[in-house]
Amino acid sequence: MPEKVVVIGSGPAGWAACIYTSRANLEPLCFEGAISEENRLQGTLPLGQLALTTEVENYPGFPAGNLESYLDDSIDKSKRQYMAPHLGHGVSGPELMELMRQQSVNFGTKVVTDDVVDVDLSAHPFKITRANGETVEALSIIIATGARANYLGLESENRYKNMGVSACAVCDGAMPRFRNHPLVVVGGGDSAMEEANYLTKFASRVYIIHRRDEFRASKIMAERALANEKIEVKWNSVVEEVLGDDEKGVTGVRIRSTVDESQTEDLEAAGYFAAIGHTPNTNFLKGQIDTNDKGFIEWKIPFRTNTNVEGVFAAGDVADDNYKQAITAAGSGCMAALDAERWLVSQGFE
Repeated sequence: MPEKVVVIGSGPAGWAACIYTSRANLEPLCFEGAISEENRLQGTLPLGQLALTTEVENYPGFPAGNLESYLDDSIDKSKRQYMAPHLGHGVSGPELMELMRQQSVNFGTKVVTDDVVDVDLSAHPFKITRANGETVEALSIIIATGARANYLGLESENRYKNMGVSACAVCDGAMPRFRNHPLVVVGGGDSAMEEANYLTKFASRVYIIHRRDEFRASKIMAERALANEKIEVKWNSVVEEVLGDDEKGVTGVRIRSTVDESQTEDLEAAGYFAAIGHTPNTNFLKGQIDTNDKGFIEWKIPFRTNTNVEGVFAAGDVADDNYKQAITAAGSGCMAALDAERWLVSQGFE
């Protein structure tokens, strides 16, 4: 018997889709991803990118406050016992995701902790293959696999993630650890310019590290960054190492000249922001779903989550190359759930 709805992904979009489809009695099956070393290294563990974020200050409904009793009461003990200690001032990324997951389960979502490695969308019902080789049939699919931030691949980047290394200034830039301290942004495109300008609201100084002698960014974005008195550009330079310790986290970066490799410089910084793009998690689709020139899934109907394949919908950062926020991802997860429900009804699958 095919599943009515299969949700692939477990970030804000995935859990929102599960909550809405389960409340509609569609009994969704969610593949939340596998807990594996490969997923850890590439940032694709269950619970999405928010699982890699510390305090979440900008998600509505979670002002500063101690949530420990609420978390203890809301989340199943089998999950709660393995969560990091609550910091006592607002909600963390992993806590927010566990709350969404628990809400989905409470409404009847079936959760499978495994990766989807292949889908066959050429015939209906669709065929989904998980990492252990088992297959599942689905009448509809919601793809909510997100997009992983690109990093330089330095061991030190990975060591200090959640300790000053970030790929989202809007998500993390206002945190106390970054305020009134110098910060580093790596990149030379529009995203890097936008991140750097945003961070000047909080930082004492922002260094942009760029490997060339001119930006790839659009003229207006580059000019805006160059005109900002709090931004200093380190041209023809690459980050060789993120500096820090296990207590303080990031304390600076070591950069090396691309013109004269014998020249290095240590910059003091409390934070390191990678702004070199995102890669949508779509490899398992093997080209069956249309994407834009950046690889993000395209919505074929304005303000609807429909893809080019009837019965397949996309939500969250896998289809968003612009906002990349938890709240917009969750909103599009709701949209995809409603779109899937209406499509199933239109096809006589009630």
